Amino acid sequence: MTRSFLKSALIPAALLASVPAILHAQAADPAPAAAQAGSYKVETSHTRVGFSVMHFGFTEWYGEFADVTGSLSIDPAKIEKTKLAVSIPVETVSTTNATLDEELVSADWFDAEGYPTITFVSTKVKRTGERTADVTGNLTFHGVTKPVTLHASFNAGGVNAMSKAYTLGFNATGTITRSDFGVKNYVPAVGDEVSLRISAAFEKGE
Repeated sequence: MTRSFLKSALIPAALLASVPAILHAQAADPAPAAAQAGSYKVETSHTRVGFSVMHFGFTEWYGEFADVTGSLSIDPAKIEKTKLAVSIPVETVSTTNATLDEELVSADWFDAEGYPTITFVSTKVKRTGERTADVTGNLTFHGVTKPVTLHASFNAGGVNAMSKAYTLGFNATGTITRSDFGVKNYVPAVGDEVSLRISAAFEKGE
């Protein structure tokens, strides 16, 4: 065997060997009641806002936004008092098609220059299950503000082995009607109803 082959074979083995230690260090607890109350910030590198629409009735078309920032104030014992505020840069939209991405940020669609951010600020949180809640808030997109409800589920809380920060993780889903926000191009050939799928991590403040 060559030295380069041995090196490439040993690296995956070393990484696999470290997995149990990483998982043990993380000590994530899936029980919502065990989550630490307090103030949190969005952990940007592991937070994504995905969306999809039907394309001419044949297939779902997908995209996502990144570089999300924001804050979360939460107490598992008083979930109804939770406060959430997030900001999403429109220019980060990605569909894996560079030409389409340029079109979406143009004035014909999302108009990133005129409306550079999408924001969501919670107004009401209602527990719907042991680890789920409906988060209603004001969504501002393309210069229009409308109430939107996100269906959130708690994943886990614990110390992230990489960042060493206490972290909470959530998933959320929801739907919006894009024409309500003035984005009407190609409706109904390209779907008016937009499905949202969000994966969010929050790190506890000092």
